[in-house]
Amino acid sequence: MAEQGGLEGSQPVDLSKHPSGIVPTLQNIVSTVNLDCKLDLKQIALQARNAEYNPKRFAAVIMRIREPKTTALIFASGKMVCTGAKSEQQSKLAARKYARIIQKLGFPAKFKDFKIQNIVGSCDVKFPIRLEGLAYSHGAFSSYEPELFPGLIYRMKQPKIVLLIFVSGKIVITGAKVRDETYTAFENIYSILTEPTMVGSYTCPLPLK
Repeated sequence: MAEQGGLEGSQPVDLSKHPSGIVPTLQNIVSTVNLDCKLDLKQIALQARNAEYNPKRFAAVIMRIREPKTTALIFASGKMVCTGAKSEQQSKLAARKYARIIQKLGFPAKFKDFKIQNIVGSCDVKFPIRLEGLAYSHGAFSSYEPELFPGLIYRMKQPKIVLLIFVSGKIVITGAKVRDETYTAFENIYSILTEPTMVGSYTCPLPLK
């Protein structure tokens, strides 16, 4: 059975869910929550540890905690963005910790409307990818301008996911709101990338037959 090379360790891969035998590793979860109260950002920055506030540069307090290792952007409106977690559970735990910090500073912070906004995953297919060939045969979904960016940007319609695909075989998957969308998008692109005309280090696309 295939082995998982992702965050959860070397657990056997469920091939019914991951036919490729590859499970993308979750690299970053972006979530939002509404603390449902107005906040004095200057007071928060002065009283809280690991917080910085420079209103001339950015209209939010930037706060960090070590466990889970995350960063929060806290706005005067009470809205908060949490980034850096490696799982949905970690993201929610971190957001709750930030909310408790705000509560301890004397604000009547609540924890409303927590939502995962973006999941970023990555993986390595372990073979070189003909980006020119992919751009040629999937032009409706692909954007490839190597003089501007070394990867091909593939905008998948179903699920609605953006993939950054590199000739080395590395792939970054972004735009999912649930992890299964990340997995489905990867399996979809993997089936395309393993077509014979896609594998290899050619410099120009083969003509379509």
